[in-house]
This record gives sequence, structure tokens and C-alpha cells, in this order.
Amino acid sequence: MAVAREDSRGSLVFGAPGRNLEEEEEDDQAAVLLSVLVQQGQLGLCFYNSENSSLHYMVDSPDNKELHLLSRVIQEVRPHLILTSAKQERCLTQYLQQLGSDPHYRPEVVTYPYVDFGLEVGKQRLLSAHLPFLPPHISERDKMSYLSSCITFDSPLMLRAVGALLKCLDRRRVGVELEDSSVGVPILQFNAYTLKGVVYIDRDTYSVLQIFKSDLHPSVYKLQSGEKEGLSLYGILNRCRSKFGSKMLRQWFLRPTQDLAVLRRRQEVIRFFTSPRNSDVLNTLQASLRNIRNIPGLLRRMTLSSTKVTDWQRLYKTVYSAVCIRDSVRHLPQSIQLFREIGEELSDNLQNIAALINRVVDFDASLEENRFTVKPNVDPAIDEKKRRMMGLPDFLTDVARRELERLDSGIPSCCVIYIPLIGFLLTVPRLPSMVEKEDFEMEGLEFMFLSEDRLHYRNQTTRELDNLLGDLHSDIRDMETAVMTQLQNAVLEWSQSLYQVLDLMAELDCLMAMSSASLEYSYTSPKLARHRKIAITQGRHPLLELCSPVFVANSFHSSESEGRIKIVTGPNSSGKSIFLKQVGLIVFMALIGSDVPAKEAEVGLVDGIFTRMQSRESVSVGLSTFIIDLNQMALALNSSTGNSLVLIDEFGKGTNTVDGLSLLAASVSFWLKKSLEDVPHILLATNFHSLMQLGLLPTSGMLSFLTLETAVDRDELVFLYQLKEGICQSSYASNIAAMAGLPACLVHRAVEVSEQYRTGEPVKRIDRASSDEQARRCQSVVEKFLSLDLEDKDVDLHGFMKDEVLPSAGDPVSRS
Repeated sequence: MAVAREDSRGSLVFGAPGRNLEEEEEDDQAAVLLSVLVQQGQLGLCFYNSENSSLHYMVDSPDNKELHLLSRVIQEVRPHLILTSAKQERCLTQYLQQLGSDPHYRPEVVTYPYVDFGLEVGKQRLLSAHLPFLPPHISERDKMSYLSSCITFDSPLMLRAVGALLKCLDRRRVGVELEDSSVGVPILQFNAYTLKGVVYIDRDTYSVLQIFKSDLHPSVYKLQSGEKEGLSLYGILNRCRSKFGSKMLRQWFLRPTQDLAVLRRRQEVIRFFTSPRNSDVLNTLQASLRNIRNIPGLLRRMTLSSTKVTDWQRLYKTVYSAVCIRDSVRHLPQSIQLFREIGEELSDNLQNIAALINRVVDFDASLEENRFTVKPNVDPAIDEKKRRMMGLPDFLTDVARRELERLDSGIPSCCVIYIPLIGFLLTVPRLPSMVEKEDFEMEGLEFMFLSEDRLHYRNQTTRELDNLLGDLHSDIRDMETAVMTQLQNAVLEWSQSLYQVLDLMAELDCLMAMSSASLEYSYTSPKLARHRKIAITQGRHPLLELCSPVFVANSFHSSESEGRIKIVTGPNSSGKSIFLKQVGLIVFMALIGSDVPAKEAEVGLVDGIFTRMQSRESVSVGLSTFIIDLNQMALALNSSTGNSLVLIDEFGKGTNTVDGLSLLAASVSFWLKKSLEDVPHILLATNFHSLMQLGLLPTSGMLSFLTLETAVDRDELVFLYQLKEGICQSSYASNIAAMAGLPACLVHRAVEVSEQYRTGEPVKRIDRASSDEQARRCQSVVEKFLSLDLEDKDVDLHGFMKDEVLPSAGDPVSRS
């Protein structure tokens, strides 16, 4: 076991009791320190590697109660130290305790106060970090702008973990132990961390591709309770019949995989269910999946002995439906791995659980009495007490008849009743003469209480009944509770079989959901391979085709050696952005194992999808559009590899045209100068036609140009949305302006000025007279002036200047 101790700084530390000299020397050479936070099912972490002074961060990601994602990270990173908050969730505490009991790997575990994991504290420590590659006198604003291009700021748990990690590095002085105290621990690079085999996709990419989209709930009763999924890829593929299926599908979306075996496992199931002859099987299995409920929640309530009647009903339906699904799947082709696992791993324990619950629990009586009720012939003692309970009314009537004979003749009637927890009582009506409490006293009777004008007494007979029959109701409940406890223990012993149900049924639910979408929208199964190639034939945008009555399909081909950088030009509204998003979505769908909206598709397993497109979320951060452009472009330039897909739309918008054009040309040239193996698949849409016209890009076989076709019918521009090779020769700005509803005179004047500017002619102003007309005016004024007799005292020179000279000089604005 790891041992706990207080370090010199007051932090609680768990470490291995005996680390040998070789381990310590190895730690001195290269240390990996990991900081982690878990909160409400979300995991945020980062780690520092002293070997290359790099800080690695992982965006906040969902994780389950067993922290499987964290476990995978630790297996890959193998940190020497794990740092977390002293105020942490129970699941993380249990995980670290289990980690400390592993004899083969015992990292040091350190806890810092919760305040050290504050969000603003983390940002300030990041700003104060020692970054040797930045100028020493850089302003805080410029430093923040640079950091936002290196590390994402929309993952609060990760940023909080970074702050605590930086404090730990400064305290331990990792790598600078022998340096002067003024020397900080250096951070030479920031790296986004993804698990091996997991495709990197940042939050902006999820937003701009509309993979997820949250909308306010349309119901006025649910406006405050949360959001619903809007028109998104997840929304149209999520046909899951169970909540845990929807949850697993979301995890697949958040962690697309490069594991070819996993993807092919999913594809073979989807291929089976998209066959028309298997539609009945699909519908039958989906109907059974509706009854599969939240098994972990049910088992957790069992461990706390807080099981409700509805829980037993749901558990029975869940297990029974799982057995039905298993039996149905056993008749399906066992060459499909998932079907084989469901048939083999869902053991007969499930059948035993269902049979046991069905034999023990009386659901009708339980729902009627709102408590756990046992069926007959389960426990003879319970059956005996229930028989007594059922015969009790007739027996008590006979007892009451005998007791009435012993009472005063003034008492007209009496009853013997049974009240749970109190016992048997004799009741008589309250007579008019019974006013004070003293009037209630009767010989041989012990007054208990008055209720609804009836007096309740205890006497020798009721005491004998208590001793003979006891508290029947409470006894029955206690005995049935004991039976329920035994049943709970039996179910919990088979809990592992129930957890297998959850995992396998969730996977089946997800794959049948994607199969249903594939059938409805006519998707096809893509070919997956490890080569660096993407070939999409007649691809369609999966979301836009649902909103548009006519959609024009387009193809995309990027091979290992040619055309990896494609520049798409065309007028605004011609479909450039849609084409970029279409390619990104098709590749994403292939990486989760789904069918894709294309006639044919062959997709190499990319390791990341990077986008430079504007999203509503990115605009809301308060930075200028161009700064956001630069941050996203820097991420693509620094993090993409030869196996990445990069989508860039209108880079350079929001700044000076020359500056934007220069940066775009430099970015494309940067990629072109890379070795062939390091050039990613790049799809770039731009309105900077000068990029090609001025020859700003080097000639390369890796570069190809595409444009979207248009046609001009008289003065009307018609978009054909068809992709072809070549460069757009005109932006058709005037046509698009007219289509947008701008006045015709304004559009005509804009065309006139544009042509004069293009040909180098001086732009003729229309807000004042032309030069010829002005010359005629001046000549007229001169002639009138010469005709004046200046020696004539009656000549009104002031009026002449006001009426003739000043109007000829133009409007008052021009004179001023």
C-alpha cells in the first residue's frame, strides 16, 4: 500500500514506501507530473514532461464512474506524480486508492487545497509562467493572445488543473533544482494531448461542423431545466431507444477512433441491419431495447437498501428483455463479433435473476400497497400470517359479540379492531352522557384515546389477542423485508452479469440507431484503410440535404502524393463553406464507424480534424475576428500532421487585405515546403483571387485549384453548386449585391467605379459637376464679369458675387 505523510508544505502526499536508487535516478532524469480534476462526470487534466520541458493538456472530456478514460491516460503517460484537489469526488479517491495498491506501479499522489485549483488562479499562473521563447517585456494582453493559440481556454477543469500543476512545478523546481531561485521552471512548448488511436477534434470544430448543437427547449415548462439537441449530426444519428445508448453514442462522437478493428466491428453490424431482409429483426430488437433501464442506478440503490417497487419492476423488465434479445441474437450470424459476444457473455445468470424475481415479487400487490410484497408459496411463515390476517375480520366480529355481552347494558354496540404497531383495541361509541374524561372510565377497561366520537380501550381480551396473534401487519412487513434483502443479495452477487448487459446492449443500441439513419437517408458504408488517402464520390452534406429540396453532390479526392492542398474559389453563396463542412462531416462519420452520405467513400484514418471557420461560440469570446483566425490557424499549423484533415474558410477576413493575403500565402507555402509525408489533407476556401493571379504560391503537384460553377442568365447570376477544376475569374459581387436587394442605381455605380479602378482611370465623382460642365460655368461667369461696367456706381458687385460667382463654385460642402 502507498503511505501517506505530510510534506514540508502541508500537502498530503501518498508515495511508495520503498523506491530503490535506480528508480530515483530515473526520476531525476525525466519526471512526468500529472494534474487531474473530476467533476460531475467530466475529466480535466494536464501533465508536464521534464525531458523536453513540455506541458501537455487534454480538453475536458466525459468519463464514467470507474474513470476508464483517466485509467487509459495514466497507462499511456505513466506519471511519476499525480496531483489532485483535497476536495475531490469519491470515484477519484477510490481510483487513487486502487492505484496505490498496485505493486508494479505506485506513483506519488499529492493533494493541494481546493483553492489552488481556482479557474482565475490557473489563468494568472499561466500568464506568469516562465516561457523562454517569448520576449521578456511582452505585455499581458499580447501574452494572453499568444497563449490562446497554444492552449484552449474553453476547458475550465483543465485550466484549473494547469494552475495547480504550475504551482507544484515551482515548489519542486523540476529541472531547475540547482539554479538560482529567480530561475523559473521553463515551459518550452504546449501540446494538445489525445489518447493513442483517438482522433483530435477541438470544440470549435464540433461547433462549426454542427456535430453537436444545443437549443433551448421549446416547452415553456422546460426552459429553465436545460437544453435539447438541435439540428446536428448527433441529432439525426441518435435513434437510440435507451438513455445509456444515447450516452455511449455521444462518447463515440467525442472520441472518434483510429482503431481499424473497432471501426470494422461497428461496420459489420450496421451492414447487417441496413440489409432490407433484416428490417424485421431490427424493429424487434429496438422494441425490446426500450425496456432496458439504468442498471447501475438500480444496483446502487440496492446496495443502499433503498429499492422501490418500481425499481424491481424495471429490473425484471430489463433482465427479461435482455434475455429475449440474447435469444434472438443467437439466431443471427455468429460470424459478427458483437452478436457472438451477446450470445456467449450474457450468461444464464440473467435467466436465473428474471425467474427469481418473477417467483418472489408480487408486482400487482406491491404497486397497490406501495411496498415490497411477496407472492404466495415463497415463505410458509409469511403465508400463515397472511391467512390469519385475511381471516381476522370474521374472528374479531365474533370476539366483539362476546365482549358486548360483558359490557354495561347502556353500550349499544362495540367493535374489536386491529391497528398496526398498536395492536388490538376495543371500541365503543361515545354516549351523550360522556362529556368529561372521567366519564370515559369503565370497569375492566383501560382507556387509550378518543377518535371520531369512538372510545378506544384495551382489556384482558385484547391483551390476549396481542400475545396470541402479535402485530401481524408489522411482522409481515418485517418478514417480507427480510425476503427482499435476500433477493437483493442474490441479485448483487450476479451484478457483473448485469453490467455486461449494459455495455453490450448500449453498443447494440448505438449501431442499430446508426443503421436506422443509414436506411432513411440512403448512406453507404465507407472503405477504411491506414493509407493517407481520402476519396469521396458524389458526397452530400448530411444536414443541408435535409433542409434543401435539391442538393448537388460533389466529390473530393486527396491522394498520398498529389492534390493534398486544394484551394476552392467562387463567389459568395456559391457553396464553398458547405463543401468544406461536407468533407469534414463525411470523414468524421467514417471515424465513428457510421455509414456516410456518398455514393462511394474511401477514407484513410486521419489523426485529427482542424478547422479555421467562424462559429457563434468563437465570436462571443470578445476577441476580434482576425485574432480568432490567427489562433485557429496557429493550432492547425502547429498541431496538424501528414494524417490530419485541415479545413480553412476565408482566412484573413477582418484585417487589411494585403496583410490577410500575405499571411494566407505564407501559411500555404509553409505546408508546401514540408516533406511529402508531413503535408496534411488541406481544403481551403478563399475570395483572395490575387493569391493565384499574382503567383504568390510556389508551383507544386501537391497544390490543386477548384471552383464552383455559376452561370449568368442576362443580368441574373445562377449558382450551379457543381465543383470543377480551375479558378474563379470573377467574384460576381454586383450580381450578388443585386440578389441581396441593393438598389439598382447603387449596384450600377459600384460597377462603374470598380471598372475605372481596375483600368487605372480616374474615378469620376457624381456628387459634383463634371470638369467640362464646370469649365462652361466658369467661362459664363467670366463673360458676365467682363460685361460689367465697374465705373457705374449702380453696379451691385456684392449681388453679382452672391448670385453668379459663388453658385458656380459648387455646393457649400465643396467650398468649405
